[in-house]
Amino acid sequence: MTSTSNTPRTVQIAVNGVPRQVPAGTSVAAALAQQPPGTTRTSVTGQLRAPLCGMGVCHECRVRIQGRIHLACQTVCAEGMAIDTDAGTAPGSAMPCP
Repeated sequence: MTSTSNTPRTVQIAVNGVPRQVPAGTSVAAALAQQPPGTTRTSVTGQLRAPLCGMGVCHECRVRIQGRIHLACQTVCAEGMAIDTDAGTAPGSAMPCP
């Protein structure tokens, strides 16, 4: 019989180049909320933004993952994921996700 560990498995991610470990199954939005300042991006006007609806409607949680824009509330952290919270800081980058 195999024993199961009560310790949750973790995945290694990088947020703005800083390595972090989060429990497997954690959304990107939840992972970002657990570290200061708890935001997902800066708007084109310089305001800090964070998830508002939590279901992919508001697009306030846009982040860059592996260079592409994703919704943090709809994305689960995966091993080796590189997340950048700069989505929306450059003119023209505040477009909706595909």
